[in-house]
This record gives sequence, structure tokens and C-alpha cells, in this order.
Amino acid sequence: MKKELTIEVPKNYSAVSLKKYLEFRDAIEAYKDEPEAVDAFAFNLLCDIPVSYIYQIDSDTISKMRNDLASFLQNTDYELQKFIKIGDIEYGFEPNLSQMTYGAYLDCIKYDTITIDKNWSKIMNILYRPVKKKVGTSYEIEPYNPTFDDAKFLDVKMDVHFGALFFLLDLLKTLSHSILKSMKGQTEIFHQLNTILERSGNRIPQSTNWQKEILQNSIRL
Repeated sequence: MKKELTIEVPKNYSAVSLKKYLEFRDAIEAYKDEPEAVDAFAFNLLCDIPVSYIYQIDSDTISKMRNDLASFLQNTDYELQKFIKIGDIEYGFEPNLSQMTYGAYLDCIKYDTITIDKNWSKIMNILYRPVKKKVGTSYEIEPYNPTFDDAKFLDVKMDVHFGALFFLLDLLKTLSHSILKSMKGQTEIFHQLNTILERSGNRIPQSTNWQKEILQNSIRL
């Protein structure tokens, strides 16, 4: 008895959660030399197709799905979203980054790179916090608390994450110059930030383009 399977291929990153993205990235990095496995992970994780069904799909459909995925995976150009909803709670992006607390700033730059990886949800937990009040175009969010649970950001879609990532990198480039002027005799942190920005700048194009390359070079049908 045949079963009908409805396939929905994501058209952009607004349909892909951070959790799915990280699983997908890690899986195809581990199996990048096994094109059949790459396809299986892509269709399973991004299109929610059970693995047992994937190898029953006809070759024309597989080819079209692969092309559809490749067409959006390299497109990470998203605007910053100041407000997002997680459950019933509205979160706002840090409204006054020039006055970000020193502890929050240090927590943002304590990693070797600032990019979408296992540490990214922790950075998002610093940048987005519950909104306390709004007055016109101004708003106030809760103070930064390093004990906040960052797991909630794993279900937030990747368009939000990419928008925040590139905004943050642009911001840190600007802040690095201001911080150097205000931190007399403490240039070590400035140089650390510059190193992080350089590493992040080199790795981001790789992380946003390699998915497309792997998919395009997977199973030849």
C-alpha cells in the first residue's frame, strides 16, 4: 500500500531554526566525503523527511530538492530584527550598544570567533533580553544576567540569527576604536577583539557558502 508524502523544501532561512542549522552543519561536515549521506542529512534535517522515505523518492524530485536548497543556503543577507517573540515573551535587541555593560561586552568577545556555532546562542542571550517597556520608538530591556538560559534561542529561525550576527560584527568594528580610546593602558583587549573580528571575517564566508558547494557536488543523478 502506497503512502503519500508531502514535501516542503524551505525557501529561505526563516524556515530553519538554529538547532536544525547546527545539526545540519555538523552532520554534513562529518560526512562531506559521502555525498549520499550529505543528501540524506539535508533532506532529513531541512525538509523534515524521515530517513526511511528519502531513498524511495524518484531521482527527478531529489534533483529538484537539492537545487532548491542550494539556491538559498548561501543567501545570508538579513536585516537586524530589533524585536522577536519567543513563546509569549517579547525580546528586544540591546538598544544602547555604546553603553553595553563591560561584563556583557567581555562575554560577547570571549570566544575565538564570533560566528554561528555552538556558542552563538550564548551571544544571542546577551544581545536579546525581555522587553520591560516601550515609549514611542524607544524601549528598555531587562539588565544582562549571565545566568539566563540560552537554550531558548535554539528554536529561533536563522534569518534572525544572521541579521544579528552581521550587525554585531559591524558594531564591534566600530566599538573597538571607541574602547581603545577609553581604556588607557589596556590595549590587550583591543588587540584581542581585532583578532576575533579578523578570524570571524575569514570564517563567515566559508560557513555561509560551503553548504551550497557540498549540496551541488553531492549525488550525481
